[in-house]
Amino acid sequence: MTSSASVSTRTFRVGIVGCGAISGNHLEAFGALENVRIVGVCDIDLDRARTTAEAWDVPNAVNTVAELLDLGVDIVSVCTPHPTHEAVVLQAAAAGVHVLCEKPISTDLPSAERMAAACADAGVKLGVLFQRRFWPGAQRIRAAIDDGTLGRPIMGQCSVMLHREPEYYSKDAWRGTWANDGGGVLMTQAIHYIDLLQWFMGDIAEVYGKINSYKHGANIEVEDSATAVLTFTSGAMATLEASTAVSPSLGVQIRITGETGASASLSEFPEGSDGRVDLWAVGREITTEPVHPAGIEPNVDLASINGQLIPHHTSQVRDFVAALENGTEPAITGEDATKALRILLAVYESSRTGVPVRFAAVDQFRITGQEHPPAAPAAGPGVFSNSLTPVAG
Repeated sequence: MTSSASVSTRTFRVGIVGCGAISGNHLEAFGALENVRIVGVCDIDLDRARTTAEAWDVPNAVNTVAELLDLGVDIVSVCTPHPTHEAVVLQAAAAGVHVLCEKPISTDLPSAERMAAACADAGVKLGVLFQRRFWPGAQRIRAAIDDGTLGRPIMGQCSVMLHREPEYYSKDAWRGTWANDGGGVLMTQAIHYIDLLQWFMGDIAEVYGKINSYKHGANIEVEDSATAVLTFTSGAMATLEASTAVSPSLGVQIRITGETGASASLSEFPEGSDGRVDLWAVGREITTEPVHPAGIEPNVDLASINGQLIPHHTSQVRDFVAALENGTEPAITGEDATKALRILLAVYESSRTGVPVRFAAVDQFRITGQEHPPAAPAAGPGVFSNSLTPVAG
């Protein structure tokens, strides 16, 4: 992660676009930095923007991005519904303004690629919020991969078994729709942990998955449950399960086994709490912590989840501002954020077609017993480009 140890030489003017639930985390995070001034908030509902500005002592409330940009901002923080991210990012980039965008970067790959390209062409930074990478536990596992304690991952497991009441989806009209949410549990909740999994495991080669809606189908168009088998270009494999139909919530567990034979597991329970390393199995020693400690309420409301994440939002915001000061890349760029999106969209496509989605050949040289790599997969059904468009056969 980028260091923010350098002494600030300027004050960055920030504008927040979108005054929904997650905007409070951005207001808290930017407000915690001495070299930042939040100069305006923006929402299509001007009354909500004014209420937010008053509550957070922000001097300006507007209801268009153009008006926000006219305030002379250096950074736009995007907290709008998923499919609207691109329009805001492109408008900010055209104005020469840096962008920190909530996850997911977008709901389709061409849109995400346009966003990254527009910011690169304009010479501005694009960061995307995946604050769980800043957990100390996640950092410890990444370091153990890099320093050889785990070594190159060979097996992974990601379990995202969460609780949501029907009211979660009915509260906002855009939730639970393909057009305005872009997906269900994969797009909104599991994407955080898909990001962690691919950060640990490497680039994706193939995805085979299924989706369904078991509990919330009467209220949403999208999936409340999904499962997938993932193969990475290194030859490593992982499984993914995700659901918001679980009661009580089981939280999240991510386990990695490396080529050294060592394993480590990260748990988030209850949802929103710091990810803890609950398993560390290295050499001849196994250290564990309870995944589900007694006496903890498993079902946590969204406000509590968001509130507990504020310290990690702040860490990522600090990293982003430091990148602007130092002329470096933020910890999580637009290109980085596209990797998790690519995986979850492939689960949707695979579920629709019934066949795996293939992005790249697997490096079979790394698999014991394979003297030669097999021929590259022939183009045809189930073989897709990065934009999930069938390759002509």
